[in-house]
Amino acid sequence: MSAFEIGSKRDRRRSHLSEQIYNRESFLTSLAQNLGRSTPKTVERPTWKHQPQWQILKNASQDELVTVFKKQCETIHTDVIETESDQLADVIHERVKSYNGKSISAWKDERFHQYDIFSKTDATIHKWDPRMKDNVAQTESADIGITFCDLALAESGTIVLFSNENQGRSVSLLPTTYIALVPKSLIVPRMSQATRKIHLLMKEGEFPATCVNFISGPSNSADIEMNLVVGMHGPIRTTYVVISNL
Repeated sequence: MSAFEIGSKRDRRRSHLSEQIYNRESFLTSLAQNLGRSTPKTVERPTWKHQPQWQILKNASQDELVTVFKKQCETIHTDVIETESDQLADVIHERVKSYNGKSISAWKDERFHQYDIFSKTDATIHKWDPRMKDNVAQTESADIGITFCDLALAESGTIVLFSNENQGRSVSLLPTTYIALVPKSLIVPRMSQATRKIHLLMKEGEFPATCVNFISGPSNSADIEMNLVVGMHGPIRTTYVVISNL
């Protein structure tokens, strides 16, 4: 499982965006002088003549993106289940039962209540709560971690999680098994579209999270003699539940 983090405290985003940058001009001037260059007054974003990253799966329909997503998940050792929101409780019950899960750690996310997701499981549920001091310990001892995702990348079978005080990233990293709930409408072609979405959120003053995690299936490592080991640094098993009507 790979996870790349971009972050700043969400509850401090307003103050973060308004923070002053001190001594920038003097620093840049000194740096330019040492390099024998003039101090740049403005920096223009380059426009690249060729941008193939936007052409891949450009005209794919949402159904086609799901097909690509499912195919890639076969490669990254991840199960995919397709369902609708009114069947989520049954799907979670069956999946938890198949994993012999006795305890679940989940985000503090109103959608779990909205779709009554845990109504049919007998497992003990711990919901991440920023007021509790033992969130990480509770999550570490859980058999299964369950979260919604905020975006998903068809090309790589990757889900994107916007972690914050109610959505601890430990939920997707510490339990032996991880289940991601993936609204179909949030599946985009690839990394390009995901990073553009994050950039737009930041530009609009809505910094999405304390960190942004890109997760592609269960933990994998082939560092030792190129032998693939699944579950080296995180969950051993991963299931993505694609929700077709969300």
